[in-house]
Amino acid sequence: MGSLSFEKDFEPSAVTPRGLAPPGLIVNGDFSEMMRLKVSSTPTTPRKNLNLSVTEPGKNDGPSLDCTLMNYIDTLTQRINYHIGYPVNICYEHYANLAPLLQFHLNNCGDPFLQNTVDFHSKDFEVAVLNWFADLWEIERDQYWGYVTNGGTEGNLHGILVGRELFPNGILYASKDSHYSVAKAAMMYRMDFENINASINGEIDYSDLKVKLLQNKGKPAIINVTIGTTFKGAVDDLDVILQILEECGYTQDQFYIHCDAALNGLIIPFIKNMITFKKPIGSVTISGHKFLGCPMPCGVQITRKSYINNLSRRVEYIASVDATISGSRNGLTPIFLWYSLSAKGQIGFQKDVKRCFDNAKYLKDRLQQAGISVMLNELSIIVVLERPRDHEFVRRWQLSCVRDMAHVIVMPGITRETLDGFINDLLQQRKKWYQDGRISPPCVASDIGAQNCTCSYHKIDFIIP
Repeated sequence: MGSLSFEKDFEPSAVTPRGLAPPGLIVNGDFSEMMRLKVSSTPTTPRKNLNLSVTEPGKNDGPSLDCTLMNYIDTLTQRINYHIGYPVNICYEHYANLAPLLQFHLNNCGDPFLQNTVDFHSKDFEVAVLNWFADLWEIERDQYWGYVTNGGTEGNLHGILVGRELFPNGILYASKDSHYSVAKAAMMYRMDFENINASINGEIDYSDLKVKLLQNKGKPAIINVTIGTTFKGAVDDLDVILQILEECGYTQDQFYIHCDAALNGLIIPFIKNMITFKKPIGSVTISGHKFLGCPMPCGVQITRKSYINNLSRRVEYIASVDATISGSRNGLTPIFLWYSLSAKGQIGFQKDVKRCFDNAKYLKDRLQQAGISVMLNELSIIVVLERPRDHEFVRRWQLSCVRDMAHVIVMPGITRETLDGFINDLLQQRKKWYQDGRISPPCVASDIGAQNCTCSYHKIDFIIP
C-alpha cells in the first residue's frame, strides 16, 4: 500500500516564504523600497483589505508591483501562527523546489489515464497519486477510475453525479451536518433530497435515516456518508449505514454510497480501517490541501471503473474522453501532491496523525480545566468550544463560528506553543467579557451536549476529571 512512500522522516518546520526575488535580481532600486514597505504591525493584527487596482505600466504613482506583493507576503507570513480555525495544512516547504514549474502551463485536460496530443500536462504524476490512494482505500488498480480535482466540493459533485447517473430516479440522503456542497449537488442535479437529522455530536441520526429509507422504499438510495463533518468532525458509521440498508431491504444494486472524507481521508486510514472499497461503496473524495497540504486547493476523487462509462464522453478536440466536472484541470497540483506523498510516506502520516490527536486532546483538556465549554469527538482533530464574545478575537485567530460555537482544527503545523498562545489569550479576554457578571458565557448544551457545557445552569454538574 502506498507505492510512492519513501522511508524518510518528515517533520514540520516553520514556514518562511522567500521574497519574490533575491537582491541581485531587483531592478531600478526596488529592493530598498520593498524593505521600507515591510509590514510593521504586530502578528495579532488581522489582514486588512489591500484596496488594490490594476494600473497601466508607467502610470502607477504608488508602490511598485514587487513592493505590493512583498507587503502581501509579509502580512501572510505574520498571520501563519494564527490560522487555527480552518482545515488547511500550511506546513510544507516543497514550494521552493517546485517553483520552476510555474514557468510552464500544465493542463491535465480530460481523462488522466489517456495522453493528450500536447505534452504540457502532468498526467504521469496524477496517475501515480491516484494509484497511491487506490492502494490506501483497497481497490485494485484495474478496478478504479479517478482524477485530481480542484477541491472537496468538486469531488462531492462528481461522486454524487456518478450515483445520479447510475440511479436517475434515486433519492439523495445526507445529514444536516454534511458539507454544504452536498445540498448544492442536489440543487444542481435537480435530485430528490432527504435531509437527515444529525445527533448532537454531528453524526448522522441513524434512526431518522432508517425512517426515511423505509418511506422511500420504491426508489434507489444515493447516500452521502460524511467521514468527518465540517464543523464537529463527527464520523458517520459506514457499517451501521450498510446494516440499516440491509434491514430496510435495499440490495447492493439499489443503493450508491459516496464517502466525503475531505479532511479525515488521510487520518482515519492510519487509525481504523474504515474507508475501503472492499465494502459496497461507490466513491471516496478527499481535499489535498487539507491534511496533506498544498499551496492551492485540490483534491482526489476515486470511484469504481465500471461506473464511469455513464459519464465518459469522447471529445475529439482534445483527443481524449472526459468524465470530469471541470474539464481543464490544474496540472501543477498532481505534482505537488506526488511530491508531498513521496517525501512524507506512511510513517510521516502516522506521526502527523498521532501529533494532531495528542495536541487536540491537550487543547480540549486545557479548556475543560479552565471551565470552558468544549467537545472533542472520537477520531477527530476538531475541538469545538463556546463562541468567543468579541469579533476582533475571532478575526485575530481566524476562527470559524456557527451559532454559539467556534472550533479549532488542530492541523499538523499547529504546535503546543500556538495552542498555549490561543488559550492564554482566550482566558485573558474572557475576564474582560464576563468580569462584572452581567453577561455570562453562552449555553451550548443544545449544540455539544449538557455534559460538555459549563454555562451558569450546567456548570453545577460540571466536574473536572
